[in-house]
Amino acid sequence: MSTAPKPIALPVTAVTCLEDRAHVERSAALDLEAGVQRIRLGPVSALAVDRTLHAGLTADFPATVLDARIVRTWTPRGPLPSAEDDSALRLRVHELEEEHKTLERRRDRLRARLDLLGHLAGDLLREVSEGAGTGETDRTRWAAELDRVDNERDTHAEQLRIVQARLTALESELGDTRRAMHLAEEEPAELVGHIDLTVQTQTAGPAELRLTHLTPCALWRPAYRAVLDGDSLTLETDAMVWQRTGEDWSDVRLTLSTARSALTTTPPQLGEDRLTLTDRSAGERRTVDIELREEEIGNLGPTPVLGLPGVDDGGETRVLSAPAPVSVPGDGRAHRVPLSAFTTATASEYVCSPEMSPLVTQVVRFDNLSGHALLSGPVDLVRGSGFSGRGTLDMTAPGAPVELAFGSRDDHAVVRRTEESRDTTGILQKTVITRTVEVHLSRFSAPGEQGDRVVVLRERIPVSEVSAVEVRLRKDACSPAPEAVDSEGIVSWSIRLPPGGRSTVTLVYELAASAKVTGL
Repeated sequence: MSTAPKPIALPVTAVTCLEDRAHVERSAALDLEAGVQRIRLGPVSALAVDRTLHAGLTADFPATVLDARIVRTWTPRGPLPSAEDDSALRLRVHELEEEHKTLERRRDRLRARLDLLGHLAGDLLREVSEGAGTGETDRTRWAAELDRVDNERDTHAEQLRIVQARLTALESELGDTRRAMHLAEEEPAELVGHIDLTVQTQTAGPAELRLTHLTPCALWRPAYRAVLDGDSLTLETDAMVWQRTGEDWSDVRLTLSTARSALTTTPPQLGEDRLTLTDRSAGERRTVDIELREEEIGNLGPTPVLGLPGVDDGGETRVLSAPAPVSVPGDGRAHRVPLSAFTTATASEYVCSPEMSPLVTQVVRFDNLSGHALLSGPVDLVRGSGFSGRGTLDMTAPGAPVELAFGSRDDHAVVRRTEESRDTTGILQKTVITRTVEVHLSRFSAPGEQGDRVVVLRERIPVSEVSAVEVRLRKDACSPAPEAVDSEGIVSWSIRLPPGGRSTVTLVYELAASAKVTGL
């Protein structure tokens, strides 16, 4: 058995970045000798997971990998330089520390002096009150003493303010200087890993080694950039990659995957859910208790979490690949990796929901022509005037339609007013609530601007879940009549506004409830 005296380089050639870790592939060319041979390769990241280490040689070479393991070595910090070899940064730190100590002592003295002056002012005021009570009227002396104390308090308070401001600036400068000295002079402690490989072969010759393992401290998230130019939109798909694995990835084949290898396949434990039936009382049978609630229209997607969100892949593992070799430094910062881009025609409309926001938003619709699924992520929005904001893109399958909001229009104004009346009618004492919503929409145009603009206005009416409450849209009282009403209670109009035009939309609906209904 022979051992190579010098480690053989084992660079990273391919990386599959997962949601919270990375699958790293390395390769190296080996010159093997006949017999059993132990080879040391590396260095590699000390964060590599030992149980995921797998090594294999080329299939056409008669060799067997007997053992592969990660060996880690610890390099302690180097000794500090002597006093004679102090650098300018270290001397500056010493000066700042001495000045900081001096200012702290001066600050303490000023605070003690102000406390004494406060007590003295209290004593003088007490003397004035006692003297006035006994008939003593030494106004000149009292005024002079109080003025002298107030002047000294003002002077010392100003000095304390100056000292505290200087201490704040000094602490900031001292922190920056210490960090610069730490980066420039001190040798950090280092944990380095190597691969010890034991190989058995009958014949000598060259062989290709392929080694893979998992490593933490690496993740990726999708990001997009949408450029709107008239009726044409260019959507660029990128991947934001972070990694702090202890080594750089230089010119590697990068693959992005949404696989969650950390999730277990064990089904959750089912707990007992006991349901109990109770008889209603006579009063409960005579009444129907209801309540008005806000219900968000639900859809499939990931559960929102605090902090960095996960990758929404629609329940199916998605794999994306970078078209060219990528370099990602191991500095823990975000690095943008281009994945794909496409340009397509769009259809845009201006939408307003006054109950939610008094803004008119431009919404762009187009088809996903990227050839892959668009995962949920932030979108940088760019129009003719430049960067206009940031939006969110939802999970979209290949070829599916996409809706993207490009921000609000400043040349529109929306004012919404509501009125409500309540009446009791009929022999059955039915309660009827009438609600009237007025929306005033205005368009401000520059001189010479031409062309009408269509704004899609959306309001909503309640949706009843019980037969005892009836919701009725009074189309005869609405002005203009709504164009559509969907099952979710969304009422919509298409309002055409010329330059400088105004329009008023009126919505009227009724809630009718029988006498046994409570809660309205």
